[in-house]
Amino acid sequence: MSTHHYEVNFDGLVGPTHNYAGLSFGNVASLSNAKSSSSPKSAAKQGLAKMKALHDMGMVQGVLAPHERPDIATLRRLGFNGSDGEVLSKAAQQAPEIFQAVCSASSMWTANAATVSPGADTADGKVHFTPANLTNKFHRSLEPLTSGRILQAMFNNSRYFEHHLHLPDNEHFGDEGAANHTRLCSNYGHAGIEVFTFGRYAFDSTKPAPSKYPARQTFEASQAIARSHGLTDDNTVFIQQNPDVIDQGVFHNDVIAVGNQNVLFYHEQAFLDTPAKLAEMQKKFGDEKLHFIEVKTDEVSVADAVQTYLFNTQLLTLKDGSMAIIAPTECQENPRVAAYLAELVTRDTPIRQVHYFDVKQSMRNGGGPACLRLRVALNDTELEAVNPAVIMNDKLFARLNRWVDKHYRDELSVADLRDPLLLNESRTALDELTQILKLGSVYPFQL
Repeated sequence: MSTHHYEVNFDGLVGPTHNYAGLSFGNVASLSNAKSSSSPKSAAKQGLAKMKALHDMGMVQGVLAPHERPDIATLRRLGFNGSDGEVLSKAAQQAPEIFQAVCSASSMWTANAATVSPGADTADGKVHFTPANLTNKFHRSLEPLTSGRILQAMFNNSRYFEHHLHLPDNEHFGDEGAANHTRLCSNYGHAGIEVFTFGRYAFDSTKPAPSKYPARQTFEASQAIARSHGLTDDNTVFIQQNPDVIDQGVFHNDVIAVGNQNVLFYHEQAFLDTPAKLAEMQKKFGDEKLHFIEVKTDEVSVADAVQTYLFNTQLLTLKDGSMAIIAPTECQENPRVAAYLAELVTRDTPIRQVHYFDVKQSMRNGGGPACLRLRVALNDTELEAVNPAVIMNDKLFARLNRWVDKHYRDELSVADLRDPLLLNESRTALDELTQILKLGSVYPFQL
């Protein structure tokens, strides 16, 4: 009989071609650092250090492999031909915008890899995975097939895990994965409620929608995932993101709200129809009281929240049952946000600690600690069925650091991405990684 339940954080390992292309319209941080030189080695090591720190705090921590970039298969599909080196050269010269898109490092943000529903919530008792189609951005729409293969290699037991194909590749079913999905529960192993946040209605133009930046998640996509995961009306809440905050650079819900167990931590401008929706959450949650921690605009502005990623933090339950916020150092460096967090831990809420982490290589590209992880609630039987080679421990941490030291460049400019030597370096690295993580063949060059 299962007695233990875990929320496992699977963090994306930053790939060997990590770069700042500034491709994401609506993501202010991404655009502001476009074309700067990046450091793949320090980015990967920052991510690994965060994974190891959470492991040391007693969390179960997993590793998600990066994608192959540049994406040669897509360039061939778009009509570039010849050797791999010729394909790179032609694309870089003839279509530099497309070339930059197929070089994107965005798969590191595994909050967008998929939506996951734990077995405690689903009709068949299995953990369900649906890779996000990410149709709103061309460079991200390249990800779902490889993400799906990697997830299947990690959760490769049909007795416990159910894998779905991503939703149709069309803006009507635009789906951004767990970045717009929050699960509230009393215990990770108990049935909870799944909160789907969406930006617009795809089939009803009379409903509210942002005017400046795109709403990437549709109501219809959220509904489709809930249906395919075997969720019911009793354990789902659909809530619309405030169009005004999308137009202020809040491109995903996880930039303005984060939840964990019985806590929802959110900005007062995050949602539409907030009082009614919070009441619906509480009603469906049951007798236990939910902690709704609302941050007022006069405490932290939306601009400060976006600049520091106050809400793109991880909210974790520690061994003693209290909660901790895992925040980027940008929160510590902003006087208003730092003061708010210092005061928050003194209040009568489950949040008692704040831990700051340097993830600047990710922050400069538009993603904080929460973007870097996909949360999967598992009981001990399900955890035993996960590919053990992807679970962080001291040995894997040391081995992955050696792997990064061996294969990654200290500095990478956008111009380096057209170098066939870099492509070969990257493929050699990824081929070795699939052996370390025992994933089999998941990359197009391996298939």
